[in-house]
Amino acid sequence: MRPSKYIFISGFLLAGLLVAFTPLPVPRNEPMHHIFHVDSRSFAFTPAEIKVDRGDLVTIELTSSDVVHGLYLDGYELEISTDPGQTNQLTFTADRAGSFRFRCSVTCGDLHPFMIGKLQVGPNLLLWRGAGLAILAALAGVWKFHQ
Repeated sequence: MRPSKYIFISGFLLAGLLVAFTPLPVPRNEPMHHIFHVDSRSFAFTPAEIKVDRGDLVTIELTSSDVVHGLYLDGYELEISTDPGQTNQLTFTADRAGSFRFRCSVTCGDLHPFMIGKLQVGPNLLLWRGAGLAILAALAGVWKFHQ
């Protein structure tokens, strides 16, 4: 290998490490209070995805339209349940960044295990890091192809 080849490969490796591990600047907003009305029925939550910023106060108002349903928030270990036609509230501070699954915590029928949703706290940094690494891999492939 020529010395310039070593420098080029080292540059790709360094760029990959920077993309993978450099903290990304996240704009900091003042914490807000968000209220989400979540309807649970027939093995689905509506809305199925909730997005907030880290530090926000979150209130989930859970309503059931058909049978008794519950909502358990993984990672926060919080739970709420509600009877048909009733609304119950769960309030918490979104103090952990990342994606967290919420699921029905009351067996409600055959498709109960598939009744899930997602709480996204902060931006999805894993997506952007993956995209950056994919671009670097594509550039390395093009460079290798032209060798």
